[in-house]
Amino acid sequence: MIKLYDGGAYLVNGKDIVPEKEAEKVKALTGREADKDEARQGTIACQIIKAHNISEDLESLRLKFDALTSHDITYVGIIQTAKASGMTEFPIPYVLTNCHNSLCAVGGTINEDDHLFGLSACKKYGGIFVPPHIGVMHQYMRETMAGGGRMILGSDSHTRYGALGTMAVGEGGGELVKQLLGDTYDVAYPQVVGIYLDGKVNPGVGPQDIALSIIGTVFKNGYVKNKVMEFVGPGISTMTTDFRNGIDVMTTETTCWTSIWRTDEDTRAFLAAHGREADYRELNPADVAYYDGMVYVDLSAVKPMIALPFHPSNTYEIDELNANLEDILRSVEKEAQKVSGGRAPFSLTDKIENGKLRVQQGIIAGCAGGNYTNVMEAAHILRGKSCGSDVFSLSVYPSSQPVYMELVRNGAIADLMAAGVALKTAFCGPCFGAGDTPSHNGFSIRHTTRNFPNREGSKPGAGQMSAVALMDARSIAATAANGGILTAATALADGYQVPEYHFDGTVYENRIYQGFGKGDFAKELIYGPNIKDWPEMGALTDNILLRVCSKIMDPVTTTDELIPSGETSSYRSNPLGLAEFALSRRDPEYVGRAKEVDKIEKARREGICPCETDPGLREVFDKIRQIPGSEQVKAFDTEIGSTIYAVKPGDGSAREQAASCQRVLGGLANIVREYATKRYRSNVMNWGMLPFQMAEEPEDIQVGCYIYVPGIRAALDADRKEMKAYVIGEEVKELKLYIAEMTEDEKKIVKAGSLINFNRQRQ
Repeated sequence: MIKLYDGGAYLVNGKDIVPEKEAEKVKALTGREADKDEARQGTIACQIIKAHNISEDLESLRLKFDALTSHDITYVGIIQTAKASGMTEFPIPYVLTNCHNSLCAVGGTINEDDHLFGLSACKKYGGIFVPPHIGVMHQYMRETMAGGGRMILGSDSHTRYGALGTMAVGEGGGELVKQLLGDTYDVAYPQVVGIYLDGKVNPGVGPQDIALSIIGTVFKNGYVKNKVMEFVGPGISTMTTDFRNGIDVMTTETTCWTSIWRTDEDTRAFLAAHGREADYRELNPADVAYYDGMVYVDLSAVKPMIALPFHPSNTYEIDELNANLEDILRSVEKEAQKVSGGRAPFSLTDKIENGKLRVQQGIIAGCAGGNYTNVMEAAHILRGKSCGSDVFSLSVYPSSQPVYMELVRNGAIADLMAAGVALKTAFCGPCFGAGDTPSHNGFSIRHTTRNFPNREGSKPGAGQMSAVALMDARSIAATAANGGILTAATALADGYQVPEYHFDGTVYENRIYQGFGKGDFAKELIYGPNIKDWPEMGALTDNILLRVCSKIMDPVTTTDELIPSGETSSYRSNPLGLAEFALSRRDPEYVGRAKEVDKIEKARREGICPCETDPGLREVFDKIRQIPGSEQVKAFDTEIGSTIYAVKPGDGSAREQAASCQRVLGGLANIVREYATKRYRSNVMNWGMLPFQMAEEPEDIQVGCYIYVPGIRAALDADRKEMKAYVIGEEVKELKLYIAEMTEDEKKIVKAGSLINFNRQRQ
């Protein structure tokens, strides 16, 4: 059972929940009146935030992190940006992992070229380099870097180490660049929501089941959006820390900002097992702590779950799904039609056999599924059984080499292999469509992080479509043991206890380059032919003219739809090459439209009037000059760029390419109803684009129309939240745009045209 409290709540002595409207009960429990302002500072989150905030104002935070981490889809762009901004060293530990583009089977040498670039950067600037196949990003950080009371910033949305007492934040690369330059992460003090865990998990139920239960309850209503999820309550201590890690990493799918957990002796034992007991810190809320919301979770009531396509919040109990297969699967088929745009057929009801659902593939992988506890439990379920020799297959990717070594020593690997499981190395590919892509019309069940459209490798434009459901490793193993028939693990649970984990860090000692504090700036970066510098971007002019190049009316637009994952990431170090894929699976005409606009702007910056490049603009500017106050506007002095309209863009990945690809194609602004995540909005601003919002329906905004925004620089300087804009069509129609709060630096970055330009100007 999961219950959401209506309004805030006090937590007294770490165990008693008192709704804010019943605050008088606090006195009965403590002997003193409830002081809301004081109690706000009693959360674990507040304790850690205060220790990392260099601002005197707790409401407007300026945070400095203890460490940074990136993987090989993001670190080249980050280092290139920081280098262009004047970076001379990594001022804090910066871990570069190689777990996303580990395989060098696509695109010639470019994946390994990026790895060599990353190693050369660690030698030059003083970084930590984790070679391919050694450990996935977040498992390595859990094993070596996360500790009590710390804050870590990563360029991956699943940067979450809350179960170890670390507040970890996933952001776009621009925010890491700021930390590398000694600047701060600026954000308003977040609301904190308590996640009260009670009871004890039943056999056969795993961390993914707990996570999906929470995600399914809080995602759609935005209960924790951009907030801190603080895990408290007695149920925490009924789970091992490794089990907690599997829940914690999935908090990203709620759209929360970060997470933090109460720590205990098991947390200490986990760190001690990894040779880091000194990094343990006991973390508990104060005797009276106030939370802006409260989620009560009865762990004993959680059953095996499945998140059907195409989002982790599309959750059902497996038993519920099996009891209503046809009705539920038909609803997914209807959604698949929308996703594919009719370009690729996909069906699920054809997989019903004798009232049961047949699955084609299973995957247990990455920072969510590949943990020691998950794989051990899966191996136990499959011991002496068989995955069968039919279409169903199962692959397991342990999350790090130390985890793999312990699984070997405990016999789990032999049990899995004997059952017909394919064992693979530490790799995040199945999470984003670069590994174990299912067949066309295939259905894959995965203990990974996401099941967004196309994330498993589909190409609807090429007539190829498959889909993923998220499940826990235990139920995936039970399904495998049942020959691919969807099965909840509770059907096979027998009270198995996972053996104690023994960490062996020998492989890390032998293979990882530990260069923090040892950089040599005289060393050269090693560039492969696909690694390109960022193109020049112009500064914001006083008046701007936007051409709408895409209009997306989906309720939510993911970063995977803005810039597809999978094989496109081979171009992640080539800004213009990667931009060719922008919106390719959602609006294939977008790139061509944006390039037409960018051609006009580039000519303007070279001294050619826009009306000469596109004579049709003469009529547009004639109409603009009829707007009161704009009589003297000159086309040559007006920056022209593309924009998109989307209802709610940015759910999902932290990778900045979702915004940078728009920018290098000449993007100047986004117009949205709301931004799905803070990190995507931050990326938009760091790449010099205006984060416009609009409350009204976009009836007058159509692809190809022009939108004129006068006096934008003055509006930013005056901190005007609302500003007038005009759709220039057969007639001129006024639009009401607004921009939510921006920091002073964010305004300067947008006016400069990008974070790179801003930093160059500061020098």
